[in-house]
Amino acid sequence: MIPTLLGVVLLVFFLFKYFGGDPAEIMGGLNASPEQINAIREQLGLNKPVWEQLLIFIKQIVTFDWGKSWATNEPVSSLFASRLPATLTVMLPILILEVLLAIPFALAVAYVRGSLTDRTVMILSTVAVSISLLVYVIVGQYVFAFRLGWFPVQGWTDSFWTNLTTYAPLPIFVAVAVAIAPYTRLYRTFFLDEIGHDYVRTARAKGLTERTILLKHVLRNAMIPIMTNISVALPGVFVGSFLLEVFFSIPGLGREILLAVNRSDYPVIQAFAIYIAFLTMVVNLITDLLYKLVDPRVVLK
Repeated sequence: MIPTLLGVVLLVFFLFKYFGGDPAEIMGGLNASPEQINAIREQLGLNKPVWEQLLIFIKQIVTFDWGKSWATNEPVSSLFASRLPATLTVMLPILILEVLLAIPFALAVAYVRGSLTDRTVMILSTVAVSISLLVYVIVGQYVFAFRLGWFPVQGWTDSFWTNLTTYAPLPIFVAVAVAIAPYTRLYRTFFLDEIGHDYVRTARAKGLTERTILLKHVLRNAMIPIMTNISVALPGVFVGSFLLEVFFSIPGLGREILLAVNRSDYPVIQAFAIYIAFLTMVVNLITDLLYKLVDPRVVLK
């Protein structure tokens, strides 16, 4: 993890240093004089040697002090802390519901593999995967918010309970509706792959029922690829969905990152890149350790 993180730090630093444009000119604007631009460079430490700028960048990472946002003049750490709760309020229920619904649904489809039900579910899943998230958002807002009036179209408040019960359900429903089809297809593949192994045929020869085989043996052995898939999606929980947060006016991290890119707000983008890299590595490490709990044959070295 340490060399990987150092590689990410160097990559982010040099990408912004040599390909991101001049931060002083971006902050100064089109009407800034050369003297003002030089003053901004001096303030940001851009006139210092590259190695010294790199050390400052590493110090920012270690101390979690990224300075202030160029667009809002708000401390970057405070900005992240204030936007994260809104993102988690929506994204955590989405991830939990996706997993809790997709696993039993995929297992049930694998149980009736080759049947008309199996083929129908796969056709519907393929159609659902082919539809853009934007269509789900627009249809969901039109039907459930505008026509039926069950939920507000957009909005967010300072009350966690109000957000969770009033504003979050519709984006959660839309996101789960989008993800359930690809997850069902993927997990069904994992289950069918396990069903084709010799231990399943041995269990059948011993007289175990198909339901017992699926729940006791196939499900447990298929949990490793399922956990791997969840670990890939988990960092996205802390990032949020750009489209969901924009279309439903959720003041989360995803919306903030999109605004930062549009504004060329480098401190926010750099902090986000480092945080998400570190979070991804931590999640991968935890997942590797959990493999041992799921499958005792896994040896940690």
